[in-house]
Amino acid sequence: MTTAKDTPFQRKPRAHAFIAAALAAALSAGLALPPAAAQAQALTKINISYQPSLYWALPFYIAAEKGWWKDVGLDASFVTFPAGAPQVAAAQAGSWDVGGTGSVPAVLGAARFGLLTVGITNDESKTNAMMTRADKVAAIQKDPAALKGQKLLLTTNSTADFAARNCLAKWGLKSSDMQFVNLGQAQIISAVMANTSDVVGVWAPFTYTLEEKAGAKVLCSGADAGAMVPGALVVRPAFAKEHPDLVAKALAVYLRGWSWAKAHPKEARAMTKAFYAAGGVEASDSAIDQEFALRPTFGLTEQVKLMDRAKGASELDGWLGRIGGFMAEVGTIPAAPEAKSYVDESFMKTVAADPKLKAFATEFDKTN
Repeated sequence: MTTAKDTPFQRKPRAHAFIAAALAAALSAGLALPPAAAQAQALTKINISYQPSLYWALPFYIAAEKGWWKDVGLDASFVTFPAGAPQVAAAQAGSWDVGGTGSVPAVLGAARFGLLTVGITNDESKTNAMMTRADKVAAIQKDPAALKGQKLLLTTNSTADFAARNCLAKWGLKSSDMQFVNLGQAQIISAVMANTSDVVGVWAPFTYTLEEKAGAKVLCSGADAGAMVPGALVVRPAFAKEHPDLVAKALAVYLRGWSWAKAHPKEARAMTKAFYAAGGVEASDSAIDQEFALRPTFGLTEQVKLMDRAKGASELDGWLGRIGGFMAEVGTIPAAPEAKSYVDESFMKTVAADPKLKAFATEFDKTN
C-alpha cells in the first residue's frame, strides 16, 4: 500500500439538542455567543499526516479523542501513509499541512520539496533495529562478516534503513556487503513469520511483534551503533508561510498530548493499545510498556532547548545534519541540505512566548 487513506479518529458525540437549540435562540435574538460557542462557529480546517500505529503519532489520537483541536480553533482531518517516503512526497501535492514522520523522510522532504522540520516527536534510537532469529544473534555478533552476501529486508529511506547502515558501519561492513531488499514493514513481518528471511530492518512496534510471535531478537539498534534517531514534526513550507499561527496551534496540541500522557500513564497506555488496534496492530501490554520505556519524548522547554541556536548550531541541527550526510553518502540525495535551511525553531518559540498556547501545551507538566 503506497497511497494515502483518510482515517479520521473516532470521536464520541459531544453536542446535545438543547445546546443547539440554545445557540439558535441566541443567534435569532441577536445575543453575543459565549467564547466556546463562538469558537465552535469559526473552526479552521487543518490536515494532519501521520503513520498509523506508531508511538510518536499517539498525541494526534489523544487530541482527537479529547476534542483538543477544537479547543484551539482547529478542525483537524487526518491522512495516513504506510511509510515516510510516500508521506513527504504527498506534501508537495498539498495533501496535508502538518504532520509527524521519521527523521530520514524529513531530511528527504527538505532536500526535495523544502519540507520544514519544526519539532521533535521522540527519540527512537533504541526502536529502529536490525533483527534476526534468536539462534543466530550470538554468532553474527561474534562474526559480523558472516552477513556478507545475505539479504537485508527493510524499508528504504527510513529510520530503520539509517539504523541498519550505521550498524553495518559499526561492524566494519559496507552497505554493499549486503543485498538490500525494499519492502514495507508489514511485508517484512510476513516474510519473517513465514521463515523466508533471516535478517531484517524494522521499527517499533514491529520489533515487538517479531520478538513475541517469531522469536526474533535485536542484532543491533540505532542506539547500539551510536546513531541518534529522532522523529520529526514537519510542515509544508507554503502552509508555514501562509499560516504560522495554525502551525503553532498544532504544535501546542501535540505537546499537550505528551504532557497528558506522562501525567496519566495508565490511561495513556490503554489509549495507545486502542490506537494501535485501530491501525491493525495488536500490541501486548508488554509491548506497550516498552514503547513508553524506550522512546523518550520532549516537552516544550526541552524542544526549545534542543532547537536553540543562540550559541551556534542547535543539537537538533547536529542530529539531522548527520542523517543528511548519511543520505548523501548512500546516494539518496545528491547533497545534504544545511540543517538551518529547513529546521525552523520559530514556531516552537511562538508557543513558548504565547501565554495561552504555552499554558495549553504544558497544562499537565510537573515542571514548566
